[in-house]
Amino acid sequence: MTVRTRFAPSPTGYLHVGGARTALFSWLYARKHAGRFVLRIEDTDLERSTQASVDAILEGMAWLGLDADEGPIFQADRFDRYKEVIGQLLEKGLAYRCNCPRERLDSLRDEQMRNKQKPRYDGRCRNADVSADEPHVIRFRTSNAGETVIDDLVRGRVVVPNAELDDLIIQRTDGSPTYNLTVVVDDMDMRISHVIRGDDHLNNTPRQMHIIRALGGEPPRYAHVPMILGDDGARLSKRHGAVSVMQYKRDGYLPEALLNYLVRLGWSYGDQEIFSIKEMIELFEISGINRAPSAFNTEKLRWLNQHYIKATPKDRLAELLRPFLDERGVDTVSGPDLAEVAEVMKERASTLVEMAEDCAYFYRDWDALDAKAAKKHLRPAALEPLRRIREALASLSDWRPETIHEVIEATAETLGVGMGKIGMPLRVAVTGGGASPAIDQTVWLIGRDASLRRIEKALKFIEERVANA
Repeated sequence: MTVRTRFAPSPTGYLHVGGARTALFSWLYARKHAGRFVLRIEDTDLERSTQASVDAILEGMAWLGLDADEGPIFQADRFDRYKEVIGQLLEKGLAYRCNCPRERLDSLRDEQMRNKQKPRYDGRCRNADVSADEPHVIRFRTSNAGETVIDDLVRGRVVVPNAELDDLIIQRTDGSPTYNLTVVVDDMDMRISHVIRGDDHLNNTPRQMHIIRALGGEPPRYAHVPMILGDDGARLSKRHGAVSVMQYKRDGYLPEALLNYLVRLGWSYGDQEIFSIKEMIELFEISGINRAPSAFNTEKLRWLNQHYIKATPKDRLAELLRPFLDERGVDTVSGPDLAEVAEVMKERASTLVEMAEDCAYFYRDWDALDAKAAKKHLRPAALEPLRRIREALASLSDWRPETIHEVIEATAETLGVGMGKIGMPLRVAVTGGGASPAIDQTVWLIGRDASLRRIEKALKFIEERVANA
């Protein structure tokens, strides 16, 4: 049997991390078994579905690298097929028209709730002769006898008495098909062998199995994945921070970091934390998915992201970083090679946003000094060291980190002071703040002209400070 999985989001919003994890599990299972991964857009809710949401889903999937073998397939293009199936069910007596008014159904539900019964349709129209010309819905005729057994690949054996199931609506009054009908027809027609989805769909599964069998098909294997919780134990939502996949991109996360985090969010392989895509495919098994919900931990995601930033080759890291600098109005064309800047900065940042904010000084002079750093390091005692180092750097013909380091060392030795008495005032002078990579690399990348110009500005700052003292 060829393994065929699917990811079937509704285009009523962005691609959230819960959906992305489901897509990842489905994609990995198909890849591991040399199968096919199908992307299906469930857009039968025409009022709520939007093209913007479709675009957001496709953009998120592309950014994560979860490429589909088939699709995207849109349910809205398959209405004729759903209508055909509903007609077959009506013809075989496996579905019927129902004209019960909303008021009756609401009253029935209220009464059942008061009696502590599970709300369900009472089958009033099962044997009624409802005309196709009057307003009506179409219901599937569910067998009340026996039970439905779901051999779930995550939750194990789940048994549902059929008496608990009602005759669900498969076509609305406006003629549009409902989710439980369309998903069954699609899974059959697309020969889906394994359905990996959130456990909020578990209640739908026995109903869908009844419809599949009524159509002469065999249900796929199901794996219902527990939900994702926030740090506080509540279901993950916007109040816990970013939940949209593309927001993580905007926040400076790498796609491989988010994938690595999501695969470990509810699945494990021993104590291993870091997984390449190749390892995920080789090692992933549905049996490794936990039954209990998993809590989202942003700090762990940041740790993973820092790992992947460090491991990313400098040329690719530069291309990832460039848009974040562009957003901040930092012109990287006339300054140092961005790949070299990324290389020296990647040990110091958890996200690309942090890196972009921290490395702007490589490309533009500071307008104002960091007050704390200036107060501590640009004191009157720093005047002579800064003057000496400026002279030495101005006369340096071989501009490399090694020769810059030698100049700093020689200046410190000449003045009889420690390296810190030279390095820290120099760092504040050229960057405007008190933190940077190694000072020799920092000065090298900033360049001769910019470094000398900024040191001169720092000297004037100290002189004014002395004059106003």
